[in-house]
Amino acid sequence: MQKAVAIIPARYDSTRFPGKPLATLHGKTIIQRVFEQVSASNLIDSAYIATDDKRIYDAVTDFGGSVIMTSSDHECGTDRIAEAARDIKCDIIINVQGDEPFIRPEMVDDTVKVLRDDRKASMSTLAVKIKNREDMISPHVVKVVMDNDGYALYFSRSPVPYYRDCWENLENITFDEKKNVVFKHIGIYGFRKEMLIKFTSMGKSWLEGVEKLEQLRALASGMKIKVKETQYDTFGIDTIEDLRKAEEWQSISL
Repeated sequence: MQKAVAIIPARYDSTRFPGKPLATLHGKTIIQRVFEQVSASNLIDSAYIATDDKRIYDAVTDFGGSVIMTSSDHECGTDRIAEAARDIKCDIIINVQGDEPFIRPEMVDDTVKVLRDDRKASMSTLAVKIKNREDMISPHVVKVVMDNDGYALYFSRSPVPYYRDCWENLENITFDEKKNVVFKHIGIYGFRKEMLIKFTSMGKSWLEGVEKLEQLRALASGMKIKVKETQYDTFGIDTIEDLRKAEEWQSISL
């Protein structure tokens, strides 16, 4: 059986929300909630938090989590988990964002299972059907389209696919869940370890620079990303206002 580990990148100096991992949500820090959800996965052998900040390191140690100190020079979380993963003996690495306290253990399991079942896939991820117009038109909600076999064709901040017969222009888009099938990308990734190292050694692609989406680097290089549809949604926390919304969202979703 291929060994799978989860690594959660966490940095303190977020531009929009400094100290975000240590902000509390109903009595627990965000990073603790993410760690506990991931650790409850049935297919994960172990979970780690990767950080460059002593405050986060100490907080994780205090609640009994496993934490790895990394360089402060990384531009993105994927580079941070790649450094942390180099000395871990495993086959599959699951990257769970440190600001996703509503990630479910089942979602982690699905991301692992895709790579165990599909040898052609270099990466795995999840998507959920969008149910409202606000998410569909929001540039903060990433959309994904897949081919007939479930491999990602493209990720975008724009509404894709574009329903030409229904939408005359972007400003007048109406949304009908039954007619307009649009998938929201869930920001959890599974990597085969060797592909993670390869991915982080590549230069940024043109598309990645345009959309500001790392996964487009993988697609541009020919890597196959298998996407599994999930019934679960998540709520990432980027700002203090998001934290307030999360407190309401938690009572609705749990």
